[in-house]
Parts: sequence; structure tokens; C-alpha cells
Amino acid sequence: MMPDESLRAASLRVTRPRVALLDAVQTHPHADTETLISAVRATLPDVSHQAVYDSLHALTAAGLLRRIQPSGLTGRYETRVGDNHHHVVCRSCGAIEDVDCAVGETPCLTAEQSHGFTIDEAEVVYWGICPACSSSASSTEGSP
Repeated sequence: MMPDESLRAASLRVTRPRVALLDAVQTHPHADTETLISAVRATLPDVSHQAVYDSLHALTAAGLLRRIQPSGLTGRYETRVGDNHHHVVCRSCGAIEDVDCAVGETPCLTAEQSHGFTIDEAEVVYWGICPACSSSASSTEGSP
């Protein structure tokens, strides 16, 4: 679905910053706010930080974006929403990739006890070293 169609479907006003932001998040999945501001400014040079922050808030509240924040990292945004997928994070460079739910249902992990909560999502973050950092580390191990 095109960004303007997504905005209308969510009953949001179609604005240039919102369209540019949706495009930026689609192009840069799991990007932080500063990266997204730079990407939006590539197409809208005069957009303010506040306009991007306001758009991030509105798009996240409307369910068009998902905000994730793995431990120790700044908040990141993605357009993949509503499917309860998880993430793998590189301990070295902070790269983030999507990991599909092992079972494929929401939630894919069932809590032993809900304590009265109506549970609708389970969050799992896998941590490790990405291929680029692994090959970089192994190539420097043999260096004097």
C-alpha cells in the first residue's frame, strides 16, 4: 500500500512529512530517529525535528509504525506491524534484523501465568554477532 493510502486508511491527514517518514522507515528498517530525520531531510530539506517527532508519534499511535528499543540502544522504528515478529541484534555493531515467530501465532509464547493480564504480544530479542562483525573479528585475529 502506498504511504498516502496507508495514512488515509488510518484516518490520518496526508502530509508531506508523514509520507516522507513512511518512505524513510520503509527504506531504512530499524533506523533510529536521527537516521530518519536525515532521510526525511533528503527529500524535505526544511522539515523540522519536531515535525518528524510528531509524525513518528502519530504514525506509531495509529499502528502504521512499530517502535522497538532493545536494551542499551535508542528507539528504532519499522513498518512491519501487527505480526508479533521478533528481532536479532548484533552485540558489536547494533545491526537489527527481523526474526519470524517460531509458532506464527500471536502471541507465539504462552506465559505460564498471566496474573490477570490479557496478553496480546510476546517480545523476544535474540542477541549475537552479525556476519559482518564475525568476519571482521576473525580477519583481525590473524593480524599481528
